[in-house]
Amino acid sequence: MDIKKRLLLTALVLTLTLGCVSSPSQNAYAQTPDLKLYAKAAVLMDADTGRVLYERDGSEQLAMASTTKIMTLIVTLENANLEDTVEVSSYAASMPDVQLNIREGEQYRLKDLTYSLMLESHNDSAVAIAEHVGGSVEKFAAMMNKKAREIGCRDTYFITPNGLDATDGDKFHCTTAHDLALIMSYCITKSPQKEQFLEITRTPSYSFTDISGKRNFSCTNHNAFLNMMQGALSGKTGFTNRAGYCYVGALQRDGKTLVVALLACGWPSHKTYKWSDTRTLMEYGLANYDFRSLDEVAMPKQTLEPIPIHGAKGNGINEIVLANVKLLEAENAGNIKNEGNSSNTDKILLRDDEKITVILHKVKELSAPVKAGDKVGHVSYRVGNDELKRLDLVITESREKIDFNWCFRQAFMRWTL
Repeated sequence: MDIKKRLLLTALVLTLTLGCVSSPSQNAYAQTPDLKLYAKAAVLMDADTGRVLYERDGSEQLAMASTTKIMTLIVTLENANLEDTVEVSSYAASMPDVQLNIREGEQYRLKDLTYSLMLESHNDSAVAIAEHVGGSVEKFAAMMNKKAREIGCRDTYFITPNGLDATDGDKFHCTTAHDLALIMSYCITKSPQKEQFLEITRTPSYSFTDISGKRNFSCTNHNAFLNMMQGALSGKTGFTNRAGYCYVGALQRDGKTLVVALLACGWPSHKTYKWSDTRTLMEYGLANYDFRSLDEVAMPKQTLEPIPIHGAKGNGINEIVLANVKLLEAENAGNIKNEGNSSNTDKILLRDDEKITVILHKVKELSAPVKAGDKVGHVSYRVGNDELKRLDLVITESREKIDFNWCFRQAFMRWTL
């Protein structure tokens, strides 16, 4: 049997043997309000789960400008020693404004350049960092793209470490509002270097010198959001002619950690649009989403019922052998998670009009042999198309297949009795 026929047969067997039962609660796909926003693309995300709470064209690929630098920073923090000495190349020194005005041959401490990168958004510092950490801009961009895939980004492509507009064949330096929100969520909640990331991006001002001590520099944080709302955590601005004004920011309040990503949020002279949109989305999230427990929805009664096993050894020839099952937390389940973040959580941010649905997928019967731990289905907690949590159904004990020796013993026992 060729592979296509085998795949078709497998799909048919699964269709015939898998049952699907929903709990009585409604599976409401709540209507998203039409907020007044300036951005072409916008996403409000729950950073702890990666669930999108609001979006406008969140999957459209757009230029991202200097919001790129949050990925530049996190890749640097996770792959380099901040006490390293960085020597400036002629290429790094040639970067256009905004720049620190570093010069070819000068040396700087890597940590100092990360503050220049994030507080003032210096393009020359970004390239100097990339060349030091990756060996070249191209190799560092490959590191950035690898990290983006690990985080769960599907539509992001990095070419530069500073976010300047660039193309590579038929690709261009781009992301989506959804992917950008995922990256920020990772940086502040899941990265092993999240505390260092927050420390750098929250610093109001920073001063340093080159290694020789001959040149002095002062950097001021231009992220106005840090002083705009209570609980503001981090953020990064950006602008290029192609990207327009962009922003990604994070806020933590009342146990909620929210991220806003904005792309193409106006062009000169509309520099303040991004702050208006950020406030609108953050206030919407804080006012309309509250934690609800997944335990409020009961699982279908069939969930833990035993499953008949055909052809299994039991205590007698006519005995119906049953497989007992139990629930285990599923690995890598749910479509709202990102890399390194299990979506299995007992609480979720929901609006009042959103309903949790529990769906049971379970085989109706089995054929021996079966092994303890074999998966026979799962329970899925969902809101609309979002899977919030998944529990696997597994067999608790092994059962062997009936063979000649077992049949002979059963017959002998009957004859002797």
